[in-house]
Amino acid sequence: MDTGTIVVSNLVKTYKDSYKAVDGVSLEVQKGECFAFLGPNGAGKSTTVKILTTLMTPSSGEVFVSGFNAETEPDKVRLKIGVVLQDTGLDQDLSGRELLELQGRIFNMTKKEAKTRATELLAKVGLEDDADKPSKKYSGGMRRRLDLAMTLVHNPEILFLDEPTTGLDPLNRKAIWEEIRRLNKEEGTTVFLTTQYLEEADELADHIKIINKGKIVAEGTPSELKDSIGADVIVFEFAEEQEVARAKELLTDAEGVITQEKELRITTKEASKRLSSYLKILTDAGIEPESLSVSQPTLDDVFIQVTAAKREDDRG
Repeated sequence: MDTGTIVVSNLVKTYKDSYKAVDGVSLEVQKGECFAFLGPNGAGKSTTVKILTTLMTPSSGEVFVSGFNAETEPDKVRLKIGVVLQDTGLDQDLSGRELLELQGRIFNMTKKEAKTRATELLAKVGLEDDADKPSKKYSGGMRRRLDLAMTLVHNPEILFLDEPTTGLDPLNRKAIWEEIRRLNKEEGTTVFLTTQYLEEADELADHIKIINKGKIVAEGTPSELKDSIGADVIVFEFAEEQEVARAKELLTDAEGVITQEKELRITTKEASKRLSSYLKILTDAGIEPESLSVSQPTLDDVFIQVTAAKREDDRG
């Protein structure tokens, strides 16, 4: 297997209570690709990442990262990867520069090499002006950029990013996106990204898989996934959840109906023609939507459709 690649075959992770957090996942990530792994909370994303990064062992299945077996050759895998997890344990009394130099020493660099690499990385992630401040004084966005720099010290072939922009404001989120894109497109780093931000996957990913309840439920490029809906999306928003249920009962002719809290979504190829009839049915029944919109499908619509379909199948 080539360096910089990830190959996962029929991965399963079962806990003592027989709960399968990951249930038969298979995937391939090519060298230099940006791959996004999407799913709701508890879907199995983080468990999969922990197995791929040697932090957890699988119950069954095979995982090869950069040509090495993640279960039997973990030390070799660790030398090839960088990992940014949701929670990090950096010494907040040390400065960004000190942390990066320490990381370099851990990877057997000389003091001079570690200093040089720290200076390079601080510039790359835009922290050179704050390099000597204690990291406890860094903002959330600065800490995430430092996390990213820490993973890059040893020039990893593969970068694992587990929800790297969670909790960041839009400006800091876009700054992280720009650095991920630069690493992937300019330096050729393979990126494995998990996220709940569908816009993030749309911006960065070459290929996407969506996981729900431990199983893969959809895959493709961002364009392929959006095209798979093959229709426009009408969204009605109501004041009360009871109105959503009543609206669904009334719109019996509508196909692709999904309800989510106070929203009712309809996927249809004739949105402009059908919208007026749907509104008439609702208003005749005394139900007034608070707002409505018609749009082309986004990754959010794909995500809602496939995860909602899975919930319906489980209930059925």
